[in-house]
Amino acid sequence: MPPAAPTPHQFSTREAITDTIYRGVLGIDTNDLDLFVSALHDSPTTNFEINGEQYQGIEAIKPRVFDRIGPLDTTHTVSNVRIEMEDGAEMASLTAHVLAQHYRAGEGSLGDSKGVLVGGLYFVDLVRSSDDGWRITTWKIKMIWMDGDKGVIGL
Repeated sequence: MPPAAPTPHQFSTREAITDTIYRGVLGIDTNDLDLFVSALHDSPTTNFEINGEQYQGIEAIKPRVFDRIGPLDTTHTVSNVRIEMEDGAEMASLTAHVLAQHYRAGEGSLGDSKGVLVGGLYFVDLVRSSDDGWRITTWKIKMIWMDGDKGVIGL
């Protein structure tokens, strides 16, 4: 079981913003809906986009993103995080690289399974939440390349 989301006062502002994207991907990698949702702004306008395909609101994001990828054996490795924000701002933007390995559920550790490795970029907009730190309002994923069986992720 993954650790609970830290309280916002444990981080600097930039660490809290970065932790938001980490909560999102860790929620997917551990199939933990509560952790995944803890990264998202609870609004009908919260937007998730993968290569131009958009879903708005958690109720639309959950079945098309979390329910599709969460049950798989996955690791999403986020790096090269850049944060743009002004001091004291209530909104921020984040860009990052991602390497995401995907296997069908239960097949990731078999050693001879076909998976798909995706390299891409995240473009994320966030808002400061008054009660619990930062939340994602827009999460755009640009897949740049894939290697392997794209059928694993339903493409």
